[in-house]
Amino acid sequence: MASSTTTTPPTAGQGTLPDGYKLAPDKSHAVFTKGIESSANDNRSYRLVLLNNGLEVLLIHDKDTDKSAAALSVHVGHLSDPDNLQGLAHYLEHLLFLGTSKYPRENDYKEYLSLHSGRSNASTGLELTQFYFEIANAFLEGALDRFAQFFISPAFNESSTDRELRAVDSEFKRNLQMDTRRLFQLGKHLSSRENPYWHFSTGNLITLRELPQKDKINVREELIKFYHKYYSANIMKLVILGQEPLDQLTKWAVEKFSDVKNLDIEPPSYSSPPLTENEFLKTVYAKPVMDTKSLEIKFLYGDEIACYTTPPSRYISFLLGHEGPGSILSLLKNKGWANGLSASVSDGGIGNAFMKINVDLTDEGLVHHEDVTVIVFQYIEMMRREGVKDYIWFEAIPAATYVTDLVSQLQMGYAPEHVISGPALLRGAHGNLVSQYLDKYMTVDSWVGRIVTQNKTIVPGNKFTDKEQWYGTEYHVQDTSPSLIQRLKAIEPNPELHFPAPNDFIPKNFEVNRPSPDPTPLLHPTLLKQTTVSRIWHKKDDTFWIPKVHLYFQIRSPVSSSTPRNKLKSMLFAELIQDNLSESAYAAQVAGLNFSVASTNEGLVIKVEGYNDKAALLLNTVVEQMKTFDIDPSRFSRVKDLVQRNERNRDQENPRTHAEYFMTYLNEDRQWTYHELLDELDQEDITLDEMKQFHRELLSRLHIEGLIHGNMNATEAIEAGAIVENGFSARAVVPSELIARRSNLLPDRLQAVYQRPVANADNLNSGIEYYLQIGASRVPTRLNITEVILDRALVQIMAQIIQEPCFNQLRTKEQLGYIVTSGVRKHHGSFGIKIVVQSERDPIYLESRIEALLETRIRELLESMTSEEYERHVQSVKNRKLEKDKNLMEETTRYWSQIWSGFYEFDEREQDVDAMNKTTVEMARMFFQEWLRPLPDPASVAAGGNDGDQGPSHSSSENSSLYEDPWLDGRGSRTKKLSVHIRSQKLPPSAPALETPDKEEVKLKSGTTLVKDVAEFKSGLEL
Repeated sequence: MASSTTTTPPTAGQGTLPDGYKLAPDKSHAVFTKGIESSANDNRSYRLVLLNNGLEVLLIHDKDTDKSAAALSVHVGHLSDPDNLQGLAHYLEHLLFLGTSKYPRENDYKEYLSLHSGRSNASTGLELTQFYFEIANAFLEGALDRFAQFFISPAFNESSTDRELRAVDSEFKRNLQMDTRRLFQLGKHLSSRENPYWHFSTGNLITLRELPQKDKINVREELIKFYHKYYSANIMKLVILGQEPLDQLTKWAVEKFSDVKNLDIEPPSYSSPPLTENEFLKTVYAKPVMDTKSLEIKFLYGDEIACYTTPPSRYISFLLGHEGPGSILSLLKNKGWANGLSASVSDGGIGNAFMKINVDLTDEGLVHHEDVTVIVFQYIEMMRREGVKDYIWFEAIPAATYVTDLVSQLQMGYAPEHVISGPALLRGAHGNLVSQYLDKYMTVDSWVGRIVTQNKTIVPGNKFTDKEQWYGTEYHVQDTSPSLIQRLKAIEPNPELHFPAPNDFIPKNFEVNRPSPDPTPLLHPTLLKQTTVSRIWHKKDDTFWIPKVHLYFQIRSPVSSSTPRNKLKSMLFAELIQDNLSESAYAAQVAGLNFSVASTNEGLVIKVEGYNDKAALLLNTVVEQMKTFDIDPSRFSRVKDLVQRNERNRDQENPRTHAEYFMTYLNEDRQWTYHELLDELDQEDITLDEMKQFHRELLSRLHIEGLIHGNMNATEAIEAGAIVENGFSARAVVPSELIARRSNLLPDRLQAVYQRPVANADNLNSGIEYYLQIGASRVPTRLNITEVILDRALVQIMAQIIQEPCFNQLRTKEQLGYIVTSGVRKHHGSFGIKIVVQSERDPIYLESRIEALLETRIRELLESMTSEEYERHVQSVKNRKLEKDKNLMEETTRYWSQIWSGFYEFDEREQDVDAMNKTTVEMARMFFQEWLRPLPDPASVAAGGNDGDQGPSHSSSENSSLYEDPWLDGRGSRTKKLSVHIRSQKLPPSAPALETPDKEEVKLKSGTTLVKDVAEFKSGLEL
């Protein structure tokens, strides 16, 4: 949807500068001299400059930031891929990270960021490719210098291009079973061939190796040609944010980025839209991987760049997606046809967009999908007939906020003074624009319908007749039925549909009681009230000074999760509350107030967030409904089906997610799996009467713990707590029923593996989480407080040290899979180091490579590490730990995590940093030896020998010597390892490791405990 206009680059005294720009005295750049519009709450300073090569740069000075950042976008994406090299733009995005002429080491950029509390990412879209990083303030210049070289002189080493192609292919295979990706590509596949929207965006080995080889195409050469054709400064935009003054940031921008070549090109443009009359009035039936049922109505929609100050889509999508009385969703829910509805505009490439209405259908709604379509068109016709209502126009758009994705905003062709505010700030109501867009784009003759279902009986002919080329999505397309078209052309008003009433939740009081001068912020909330029934914490916002508040309440009930059946009923109750309040509370949501009710292992959590003026009113509405609402039979049936379907669909999640899920299950004392919950429904259905009885039991005896944080004083906080306590009028629970969740402690030297097959038989990927538990993360009386906090500090430092070499070795060099992550795993009372990989390789082989990484690369890294290098890692962790909260939500979340856990360690960050200051590289080596170093294979040690050169492995000759080195210093290794293997059914029954160094099958170490009975395994562990 971006504009295809470019900015005329200034030159030293020649040419015409764009309006509002003035050439700098040294003639190295031009500066935009008009004011840049931003939020009244925004304390940053901005400068927009234009380099001599045509690169437009937005510079942001933020004196309070504790992280600096930069982002660059290039106005080219996968729509520009050659038809015979689809995925090329995405492939190029991957390769730019892997070395440049100035910084030739493949991992130089990522290593530099990792050492200095940084991170990076990139993405390739339809028409934009974007690159981003953040880093500790002191190292911004070095990061900018490395970053700029991507766009000046990338290396494109042959070895890197070949290996990174495997990463692209692995990314594609990660997405193969994801319905969002499959349906997105299906929509592209069925679009017009006169527009490149149909391109396959990700690419894979077929499009980037096999097919080009057949056509004798040198992909590396084509990739370099693509780079030199499109990576031009005049179609790039750059944003730099730092603590430095704007003059210094300007100097760096000029120094680092002026050498980016300007090819003086125009962004790609296309004369034909992605949908034409040949694609309209079709109904697509698509088979999903997950059990979902939905109807999508899609219109080709126009570019709104010219009217971004009053975008009609904001008004149209607001009304179509409304959930209050008189809305489409309200009517569909009353008929039992839908669970949810969304309406939004999505990108369709330069000059084009799509307006999509997506309805989450029930079984009954699926049968009535044509009636649902009619209701949607009845509402559109009502909008056309009734015209624009001013009060709705201004309710539809929330107050302007700081725009984080500024680099995309720069590409949109907005007036320079609007590059910050863009479309976030309305500048008047233009009802005629809404009417024009409705009449031009949202007509009976210009839409496409899509029905997503696994139920073939809904599909004409009872079968899906085609398969999409890349993802294999089964589908069937036919002309929209003439009878439905006739109904739509003869549409009549529906009296059950009407505009929402004026919103009573719109806040009127925005006053913030801010003293002068500002007080020193308190470090943690204060306990205001404690009784046998409740405990209320409070902190008046003394940092951000905004008229908002967060009201969080943990409602503990001893019956909520005492059995799998009760846990399922708690989940149903929470969903029923949210569904029941969807109409009455939607007006609050529109007015900037949100609520949620969620089921936890301890009971329920209520959250109300937003403007404080009406927050207590919404909290009272939620509590009253929870206590008194009568469960409607049809609503109960619909919500129960939704919960059951959602739980069954968890089987289709990716293997990495399952590995992490079951690792949590093995480590937590009280937790039911989704299989156990579903078994309850399979054995005996939950009846309405049973649910009503549970409702009474659930809320009869409670303990309430709340946090009120924001623009409320102590008196108002007490009143908010009273709304909850008095509203439930519950008896207190017995203190012994308030024991917090606890995690299992693994015994020293445990080597255990839990194996499960990937539930989705079509998924090519396997997953592993390799976990090394350290011990207790908190401070029970039986443990030494100093030792626990020191271990907690060291495990965070070790995670920092491991992170970059882990990614570089397992992902970049060995290409084991697209997903390779590492870090700290925390439970309710324990912690450790985790390494997670998703791959086409067998998890047993993945485990062998993880252990080889630890035994060779990490051990050698620590052995050779100097004190100065170690201190850089420590400082990187400290920087992240002590980052300032960016907003009220971050601060609330930090406090709430301590309250919810029951540890109340509000100074955890400060304690950890203090302990980090006391560590040394020698302590880190000993910590690795004691807790993280893989144990040798007992069989290999007993054999006392090694058969030849096997590469990095666990052979006896390697381990027997290494375990006698001076690091031990009398402390034996206590390494306790638990790994979860989620194994693809596509692997052979006896799976050889692919491309292993010795070409032989890799087996688990002898002495490994295979966890077959989880209950028995967990019952033998300490808490």
